[in-house]
Amino acid sequence: MALTPKQEKFCQLFIELGNASEAYRQSYDAVRMKDATVNRKAKELTDNGKIAARLDQLRAHHAERHDMTVDDIAKMLIEDREFARQCETPGAAVSASMGLAKLYGHLRERVDHTSSDGSMSPPSLADFYGGLAKEHKE
Repeated sequence: MALTPKQEKFCQLFIELGNASEAYRQSYDAVRMKDATVNRKAKELTDNGKIAARLDQLRAHHAERHDMTVDDIAKMLIEDREFARQCETPGAAVSASMGLAKLYGHLRERVDHTSSDGSMSPPSLADFYGGLAKEHKE
């Protein structure tokens, strides 16, 4: 029996993000759900035999395609972080640490889609050029 489109999307996102709860949020209508509910639903999906098999397929394909595992990438980032510490370059060490956090799905980019006036619409060109004209006069 095949997966539903939402289940397939969940699987793809779970492999991409490495975070079952976030994959669930992006695949299903979870806006009004509490975090605990999302976590439970995501766990139920990963425990589903069909979904677990599909995740295994995607992991194998992903590893074969890239000839690299998450563990390989994590190992490189850990080595980079240690090297940066030895060289006393804290910015590089932090960058490697952030890379690890992203790899493991602990961080995700957040994008604010509201405009300066609080609406969801981008400013019009007239507003943009009008704002430039006001700045130029001052």
